[in-house]
Amino acid sequence: MTTKQTPAAAVAVSATIDGVTVRAEANETILHCARRYGIHIPSLCELDDIDHAPGTCRICQVEILGDGGGQAHLAPSCITPVEEGMAVMTHSPRARAAQRLQVELMFADHNLDCVVCKRHGNCELQDVARVVGLDTNRFRDPARIAARHVDDTSPALIRDMTRCVRCQRCVTVCREGQTVDALVMTGFGQELEVGLKHGLSQTESTCVSCGQCVLVCPTGALGEREEIDTVEDFLYDPGIVTVFQFAPAIRVSVGEEFGLPAGANVQGQIVAALRKLGADIVLDTNFGADVVIMEEGTELLRHLVEKKRPTFTSCCPAWINFAERHYPAILPYLSSTKSPQQTVGVIAKTYLPQKMGLDPKAIRVVSIMPCTAKKDERVRPQLSLDGTDEIDVVLTTREFVHLLGRRGIDLSALEPSTYDNPYMSAFSGAGAIFGTTGGVMEAAVRTMYYVVTGREMQPIELGQLRGFEGVRTATVDIGGDIGPVKVAMCHGLKSVRGIVEAVLDGTADLDFIEVMACPGGCVDGGGSLRSKKQYLPHALKRRETLFSIDHVANVRQSHNNPQVQELYKSFLGSPYSELAHQLLHTYYTDRHVEMTRSVKDIWDSITMSTVIY
Repeated sequence: MTTKQTPAAAVAVSATIDGVTVRAEANETILHCARRYGIHIPSLCELDDIDHAPGTCRICQVEILGDGGGQAHLAPSCITPVEEGMAVMTHSPRARAAQRLQVELMFADHNLDCVVCKRHGNCELQDVARVVGLDTNRFRDPARIAARHVDDTSPALIRDMTRCVRCQRCVTVCREGQTVDALVMTGFGQELEVGLKHGLSQTESTCVSCGQCVLVCPTGALGEREEIDTVEDFLYDPGIVTVFQFAPAIRVSVGEEFGLPAGANVQGQIVAALRKLGADIVLDTNFGADVVIMEEGTELLRHLVEKKRPTFTSCCPAWINFAERHYPAILPYLSSTKSPQQTVGVIAKTYLPQKMGLDPKAIRVVSIMPCTAKKDERVRPQLSLDGTDEIDVVLTTREFVHLLGRRGIDLSALEPSTYDNPYMSAFSGAGAIFGTTGGVMEAAVRTMYYVVTGREMQPIELGQLRGFEGVRTATVDIGGDIGPVKVAMCHGLKSVRGIVEAVLDGTADLDFIEVMACPGGCVDGGGSLRSKKQYLPHALKRRETLFSIDHVANVRQSHNNPQVQELYKSFLGSPYSELAHQLLHTYYTDRHVEMTRSVKDIWDSITMSTVIY
């Protein structure tokens, strides 16, 4: 791992890189030091955001000139520390030749059908090929490419090893960042590739479909299952009413692909773009978030009265997968309320047809989400309405960008448009902050306080619930007979694991726990746009914009959303009513049992066919 901070007692060293005198921190790598001085060294496998520098690709090789009687030699700059008096050449003839050779060797068993790759034009391998001047490929071996594995068993993710460069970023983020530890390196030598533990498929494994591996993958080896053609078919079918919804994080992220600053709010342009695509109805997932608060808040208040604690939020599908696959004992503590995506879907196929005189069977709901796990959530058997899927298609942010590209739509050039659906498009500031960690908790507290006291909470913004630490705790006085409520917010599954284990061993003194599987919440979801070499700064900008949307909103509490009030008045009756429970609540299954059986079957097949001498 690279060392980025200088210990208090450490002494910096002096060296030269390409003739430029530099001062390096103690144990700082050549690559990191060069970047601080604006000196470019091509690299592929390292990723500073996750402190990943395994030195596997060797593309970042530099020439270290002889000093002190030593001979000049090549070294990978991502794992080689700067030493006193060192003279480094990043683009000498020898360094360039070594860099070019490594890229050429990488293409030996790499699928060259770039035009059909999800990462075409946004691929770090293509980038380094251009930088090192690769113009030939002496080592290409079609047979080796054909022998590499492709796993398309998951409804959410596709793992295509014909495009893998063995950088191991995905393994690091899965093991160290998320602690899911589903991915491993399998095979040896030329057969080395990323696989899943015990030889399982994507659907059988402990993978939770969070998609953080996709965000760090430099090529098209990991990606979502693309469903753009299905949406195109919906749009061209005159017998279908196409309903689109988009999540809070989409409006503050998708503009980046069109040259707008990170965090720019392009809600109006998205509405305009969807209409230009041919959408019949455009809704906002924030409306669903407001409804979720009504249900989940009511559910939590009941649990508090019953002394049942704690209650975990349930709107993050990767977290639900994590609970089912890794900690099934925690399932009784999960809220039964469906996610905002599913809430919009089920209401759009029941309430909306009644209001608009539509045939429910003609409605197709398309979700635009920053999350790969939403594709997995969509096909869960318990999330259907009389055998009909509540959501028909989920597009990630990346897929939405590709869809706009197919139609030649430049989001930044569109005049913003407003919603015109009078039943399911209004949202509160509370619904908007669902897209970032801590937002669900803050939104719920606002409404719970009103239900208990009959007054609006002041101040409305809860600073103690905002922050970017992995786990944050606070005590919030809800008032009335409920009184102080102990809450926690955690994001990133590494942080989640600790708090789940504390609950199970009885050491967690908490009432309500919000969980977001991805660091920062949905603003850094696995379906988000990729930023080469770093992505967390973009998530922080997106987060700031969501809070600003809430800050200036006319309505800032879910219970004050007039369309939500009408929904309950004319259709659902009241939060947690029999109809609300039927439509807006769900259950969970112990996936650990299924996976254990799969592992046992594989192990039995191995042991039965192996002779032990």
